[in-house]
Amino acid sequence: MKQYSPLTIVSYIMGPLLIIISHFGSLLVLSTGLSWGSGFWIGFLYLTRMLATTSIYHRLLTHKSYQAPAIVLWIGSIIASSAGHMGPSWWKAHHLTHHQHADGDLDPHSPHTPAQGVGGFYWSQAGWLLSSRFFPAKLPSDVEKDLVLKIIDRLHFVPVVALAAISYWLGGLEYLGAFFLSTTLLFHGVQTVNSLSHLFGEQPFNTNDLSRNNGFVALLSLGEGWHNLHHAFPSSSRHGITIRGGTAIYLIDPTFSFIKVLEFCSLASKLKVPSTKELLARAKNRKLPQIDIPASVETSVNS
Repeated sequence: MKQYSPLTIVSYIMGPLLIIISHFGSLLVLSTGLSWGSGFWIGFLYLTRMLATTSIYHRLLTHKSYQAPAIVLWIGSIIASSAGHMGPSWWKAHHLTHHQHADGDLDPHSPHTPAQGVGGFYWSQAGWLLSSRFFPAKLPSDVEKDLVLKIIDRLHFVPVVALAAISYWLGGLEYLGAFFLSTTLLFHGVQTVNSLSHLFGEQPFNTNDLSRNNGFVALLSLGEGWHNLHHAFPSSSRHGITIRGGTAIYLIDPTFSFIKVLEFCSLASKLKVPSTKELLARAKNRKLPQIDIPASVETSVNS
């Protein structure tokens, strides 16, 4: 941790601390109950912050799968950080390490190493955040050079606390409990991409890891569960693609739909999506095209 100042270390430790607080804070709903309004608040906070995490942190900031004005990146990063998933530098650093060492010994959150089975699931779902791997070996230079993103990264906990305060202002302890519950559900929804999407599902594409397309995770994470496609084509702005019967099939991908809305509003451009030819070239069990042999030629060969 030589690259980290004492203030940065304190700032980063706030991340898992807030997630732990959210887990305990969720118990408030057992005493306050949930009205229709607080139930809506849970869903709204979950969807909004999940979308910021998937479309901004993941597909824009980390993989540059499309281009967007700086203001979109900045606002999106503030919303994503309010989920309690740390800041943009930390997030990108960890995710790039995951891709570089997917399911290998240096993967920060693989369910296959350093443990397997139930222990591996726990490790990838939450345990790694409480380990020495929590601090990235190196922060991404492009994010660190952007002063606004760097400030958001170091003050990543401020939007979380501010959103908790807003929730309490809106509806007292009931809405505060709803905030905690939404944050906890959101945390585990995102983490299932690390765990379940490397354990269960289809592998339509050839990759050097154990990533899978998992429909349940895709539902929880607004399209991120189509993880095998993502590992085959990391820079694709669309993850919802598979191969069936030698044909590319396009799946429901809410995050990609949101990016298309940004494009329609001139807030996104140059969306990267692999061509059908590229998809089929990476497909597992790729079948050669059928060639019709004229009957006269077949008769001649058989005779």
